[in-house]
Amino acid sequence: MKTKSRVKAQTKSDLVDACITRLKELGSRLPDKRTGQNIRYMLDDIVLGAFAVFFLQCPSFLARQKALKNRLGRSNAETVFQITQTPCDEHIRQMLDPIAPHHFYPEFHALLGAVEARGHLAAYTVLGGQHLLISLDGTQYFSSYALECDHCLHRKRRNGQVQHYHTAILPVIVAPDNPHVLPVPPEYIVPQDGQVKQDCERAASKRWVTQHAAQYAAWNAVLMGDDLYANQPLCQHILDQHLHFLFVCKPESHPTLYAALHTQRAADITTCTVRKWNGRHSELWTYRFCNALPLRAGDDALLVNWCELHITHLDTGATLYHHTWVTDLLITEHNLAEMVRCGRAHWKVENENNNVLKTKGYHLEHNFGHGHQYLAMTLLTLNLLAFLLHTVTHLTNKIYRRIRAALGRRAAFFNDLRALLRYLIFSSWAELLYFMAVPLEIDPAPD
Repeated sequence: MKTKSRVKAQTKSDLVDACITRLKELGSRLPDKRTGQNIRYMLDDIVLGAFAVFFLQCPSFLARQKALKNRLGRSNAETVFQITQTPCDEHIRQMLDPIAPHHFYPEFHALLGAVEARGHLAAYTVLGGQHLLISLDGTQYFSSYALECDHCLHRKRRNGQVQHYHTAILPVIVAPDNPHVLPVPPEYIVPQDGQVKQDCERAASKRWVTQHAAQYAAWNAVLMGDDLYANQPLCQHILDQHLHFLFVCKPESHPTLYAALHTQRAADITTCTVRKWNGRHSELWTYRFCNALPLRAGDDALLVNWCELHITHLDTGATLYHHTWVTDLLITEHNLAEMVRCGRAHWKVENENNNVLKTKGYHLEHNFGHGHQYLAMTLLTLNLLAFLLHTVTHLTNKIYRRIRAALGRRAAFFNDLRALLRYLIFSSWAELLYFMAVPLEIDPAPD
């Protein structure tokens, strides 16, 4: 067993501590319209106070740390989260309201860069290790009949009431058979200046591509999405930004493509069949693909490559699964099965990201604060960062992984975190992990 001093010396580069330091520096550079001599809480303390609440899944963290400081003279807000003066929740809301969420997007890229630098991004590469999959999906995260702000969308219900709500595209890096997704900067679906029509998921997805393509083109990113995304303006925009796409493509919304498919010669459509045993009965997996089909009508139609998977019960012939996709990547007999596996990984954006954020302590749909300008969006961005940091730590920190495995349920881990930080003082996140590892008989030697 290594000594405590030696372990602490080896964990000074802990990603959590490094992320907290970067957020503190970022907070100090945020625009601050306050003037005068009565400024007590600096913006870096405001940012870290909000982030700590999400990272620990503890709405009362700041109040408990104030009580801890009254008792012991210092607190974990100061030592672990580098907060100089601990602000109250209401002051945090007031100060973050005018701060746009895009200020925090570089931290997403910094954490993904750390994953790549430590060699863990290779587990997310597909199609011969040449591409990353980024799955796009919109979700609602706020709704009210009473509260509204300039960034609210609106819909009129049958009873005449007007509902105000917020939605966002929450893209994530996914990989087939990989249980961990990596959130990347979101794109908020909000009313756009100079436009009469309400914003929509398609327009927001184009903005996301414009803003972030340069970051992900280096990884040959393939954007995935449902049938809504399989339209020529978006697909062409993705290609113009040096990215790729793999979208669901349904017959009812793409009549020209399927009409062209039906007129193809049999030799132009390749079919492959595989028998598989699912543990209860045999299945017949039938793959088909055809390249160079028009996505829409017209001489300027974008030519795309189409593939299909149809799974049937071998004995009864009943359909168990059926889906189709289009992509700009050339489909061959050699990459067909993996291309389909990639397409099927799109569901991870809902199950491994949105549902986790809604049901596993992050409370995606809870109103942490609505404000009048950016508050709802900025708080969601910090919540996503907290989720990403936990995922990155799980991938890169052996101690963290073994603690999570030893405690089993996610709730047990967070309960222990909250209890320890309520009663004891730790100098850093790394020391807190070490303290948890010893009684669990986990070797605290870092990766």
